Amino acid sequence: MITMKKLAILTLPFLLFFTVLSSAHAGEKEIRQSLQNKFPGIGKLDHIVMTPYAGLYEIVVDGQLLYTDAKGLYLFDGNVIETKTRRNMSEERRQVLFAIDFDKLPLDLAVKKVKGNGKRRMAYFTDPNCTFCKRLEKELSKVSDVTLYLFMYPIFPNSDELVRNVRCASDPVKAWDDLMLHEIAPATASCDTPTDQVKALGQKLRVNGTPNLIFANGIQSPGYLPAEELEKHLNQAVKK
Repeated sequence: MITMKKLAILTLPFLLFFTVLSSAHAGEKEIRQSLQNKFPGIGKLDHIVMTPYAGLYEIVVDGQLLYTDAKGLYLFDGNVIETKTRRNMSEERRQVLFAIDFDKLPLDLAVKKVKGNGKRRMAYFTDPNCTFCKRLEKELSKVSDVTLYLFMYPIFPNSDELVRNVRCASDPVKAWDDLMLHEIAPATASCDTPTDQVKALGQKLRVNGTPNLIFANGIQSPGYLPAEELEKHLNQAVKK
């Protein structure tokens, strides 16, 4: 792992300043060699591509999106924000670069919930003690014609027991809805659950918080989304 100071936001004018310091464009080979020489422990450089902004190159190191200049002299960790529209260009690229093959998800580890015709699909990691997960459920109650796969991912204190009680209920979907929408705790129950496998899956996919949404086209969206945004993503993810 690289040790560096986290940069919260890098706007285009700020990045342009660094671009002036290395105006000559180099190839992928020179950038790779420069970074590996300066950071011997940098890890595998999976991806080096020039961006359309500020002469920067985006690189992927161990599943993390970083930026460098044309000679590999500087390394930036942060988000590129388009100042005119305030679009988070980095987040948009992460969604594409780290898209997941939805059909390869172990959906048997999830609780399946079908609404309407179930044509659209979405999986998500969720925790019963997560405030934004409860807000997400309220928004999902406004959405129909979708099949939901709930990966119950207990990362908050005392969530393991709630997850077990929900999964071991005679109707886990109803038990989950009662808990998240109506604050009705599930009855104590005991059975074998795949919680350990779900936790391992979350770590593999670098799920660092809940909720974490995965749409059918593989795009991940960490965090809560309102119903109108959910509808937009669900429709975009439907295979034509």
